[in-house]
Amino acid sequence: MATADRPYDLVVWGATGFAGRLVAEYLTRQYGPDAVSLALGGRSRERLDALERDLVRQRERWDSVPVVVGDATEPERLRDITRRTRVICTTVGPYTTYGTPLVEACVETGTEYCDLTGEINWIRETVDRFHDEAVDAETRIVHSCGFDSVPADVGTLLVQSFAAEAYDAHCDRVQIYLESGDGGVSGGTLASFAELFDAASDDPTARQTLADPYSLAPPGEREGDDPGEQRWPRNDRLRPGWTAPSPMAPVNERVVRRSSALLGYPWGRGFRCTEVVPTGSGVAGAVGAGVVAGGIGLFRAAMSVDPIRSGIRRFVFPDPGEGPTREQIENGHFTVRLLGRGTADDGSFVVEAEFGAALDPGYGATARMLAESAICLLRDDTDTQLTGGVVTPASGVGEPLAERLRDVGFTITVGERDGPLDA
Repeated sequence: MATADRPYDLVVWGATGFAGRLVAEYLTRQYGPDAVSLALGGRSRERLDALERDLVRQRERWDSVPVVVGDATEPERLRDITRRTRVICTTVGPYTTYGTPLVEACVETGTEYCDLTGEINWIRETVDRFHDEAVDAETRIVHSCGFDSVPADVGTLLVQSFAAEAYDAHCDRVQIYLESGDGGVSGGTLASFAELFDAASDDPTARQTLADPYSLAPPGEREGDDPGEQRWPRNDRLRPGWTAPSPMAPVNERVVRRSSALLGYPWGRGFRCTEVVPTGSGVAGAVGAGVVAGGIGLFRAAMSVDPIRSGIRRFVFPDPGEGPTREQIENGHFTVRLLGRGTADDGSFVVEAEFGAALDPGYGATARMLAESAICLLRDDTDTQLTGGVVTPASGVGEPLAERLRDVGFTITVGERDGPLDA
């Protein structure tokens, strides 16, 4: 697969960081050097060499793993690396600060790209600056290939594909439920989260991106019927019980709407999606929803005030590079459930999908999602007509990613939901 001009099939950029190391460990465990020509990338040769020694010691199939050294702020060095690489996957954040030169280098050199970003302000920037160039270069820039936003985005695609096949109709609404989860958070993830609020405090475009449900849609199409994320407790419309706002909804919902637009609105321009946290039925469920909504609201309010945000970053958040323990990663889990509602010739229907894994969602599961996204790009194992652009997991890769994740232990199912709609 590798060639003299591009000796590296895949570079893990930021391989010595917390998430990058997990990606490198997974790839060298799952694949051998005969399957993928892998390289480790970052700015410290000493740390890269130490990681390479660890990987070779742990993996019988790997005698060595090349390293490539460069800084995220050195455009010419990044171009030199991407010219020799077929696919690069990056965990180096905050992407608002460190991500743009690498995207630009990949577009210029025709190198496929995927990342973990949930920084929608930065996604909007890359859409506006690089989408058309990436289309012309037939190069895919695939953002949000981790827990943000693969389960929501690819899960919605699976729901809609099943509806089209089973009912010859699409779902006009998909509701995404963060049903359960257990895992840790790293300093790098929280730094990226804080970066979004930093940008919103200074940049009108970033503020507009956070306010507009269609802010990631193509220019000229940033409007529609969807009101955006739920902000208050609500009695659910598709199944019994109360729901609270999801902290991930501002990212995942916009990514799903971009998928819909890039795919040509196959689900109709009136399609709506909402991501929520179910809290149960009755008084207890209502109280739980109120507590979650209130907590999210207070946290967002605090993070919107510059001095408070600075204090939280300094005294509360862990440092970048810190993260959950191995035990937390391996003993974590998550379940995302999706319900799609539509109308066929013989009446209403509901499609149900489940997307989960017995792994920490933000790290153990995310490392596999990013790695398998990169393998899909490398092998052109995709189900899409889009050969280039700033795309999403659903629009740039599609259902083959779900098939690969099933093969490595994820629970991903889709089918008809039994029973009538509740409302």
